[in-house]
Amino acid sequence: MGVSMQVMADRMPGAGTAEASKAKRGDGLSLWAMAERKTHHGPGRFINPFAPLDRRSIRLYSFLERYVRWKLLSDNPFRPAYANEKVEPVHIDWKKAIARNSISITYLNHASVLVREGGVGLLVDPVLFGLSPPLKNFSPLAFTPETMPAIDAVLITHGHYDHLDLKSLKAFHSRARILCPLGYGTLIRKNGARRVDELDWLDTVKIGPFEITFLPSNHWTMRNPITGPNTALWGSYLIRSSSGRTIYLSGDTAYFDRFAEIGQRYPIDLAIFNLGAYEPRWFMQPSHINPEETVKAFKELRAKKLMVVHWGTFRLGDEPVYLPPLDIRREMDTAGLSNSLIPLKHGQTYILE
Repeated sequence: MGVSMQVMADRMPGAGTAEASKAKRGDGLSLWAMAERKTHHGPGRFINPFAPLDRRSIRLYSFLERYVRWKLLSDNPFRPAYANEKVEPVHIDWKKAIARNSISITYLNHASVLVREGGVGLLVDPVLFGLSPPLKNFSPLAFTPETMPAIDAVLITHGHYDHLDLKSLKAFHSRARILCPLGYGTLIRKNGARRVDELDWLDTVKIGPFEITFLPSNHWTMRNPITGPNTALWGSYLIRSSSGRTIYLSGDTAYFDRFAEIGQRYPIDLAIFNLGAYEPRWFMQPSHINPEETVKAFKELRAKKLMVVHWGTFRLGDEPVYLPPLDIRREMDTAGLSNSLIPLKHGQTYILE
């Protein structure tokens, strides 16, 4: 797929097919009941049960009209701030990242996070080599996959190109299991992976000290406009350690009213939200949470600590790449939650005691 169409596919808001609009949304059901009854399964495609009905039947031509309006006809108040964007190569202190007596969380770049405990490593959404032009990489990695500590599993949240990067996956095929949403197993196996687990919402796998559950999110997925959106699934992850710690990884998500249910079921020590590509709101709101909504979701989760990723690497929305951590700090300060924010930068490691 050409670069321009790839970028458009990555940004297409919500939703799906005419069949989706006929499906029951599951209103009145708990998040777990919705997942168990598979209200997100439709004929030939998956359905976002958390999107408004009009968003679940968007056609490609409608998206193209909105995309052109955004890129060619809309004012961008952030454009002068692009002069302040800097390319900053990412260096990592691997000695800290491989600490064995606690859980370490290392932020690589974009939405790529490494979680380790007891010598077992989980890598989320690795994009190690940048994306195709014209997308500039503002946080190139100053190391190669060969120098990383062993990766036991790679967790893929959804199939957009800035999350499912086949070149990056090849670096871990020899040892790692690949966990991916339903519908992407064939693609990943054709890329050379031998151990692939396709997950539906609520599916759980155990890897070393970690119990990993694939949870719903308010998003969508697509890699090819010809086949269209949502032929595969998308979601978030909950990682529970045998040491008693729990990490929630939102993946790409718009705000939805089910974070409280997740927080009621799981005591979450650290919530990692994808915060980036949230401007302009009229275009991005159906796909990506913004800083104010992130604080609201964090409070509803009742998590102890918050960390944000999905910023600083690729400019996928109007806001400059450095803005999300500044925005979230302001919102957390306003909410009186500044002590709960973990201001992790690319290459840094946080130890979850």
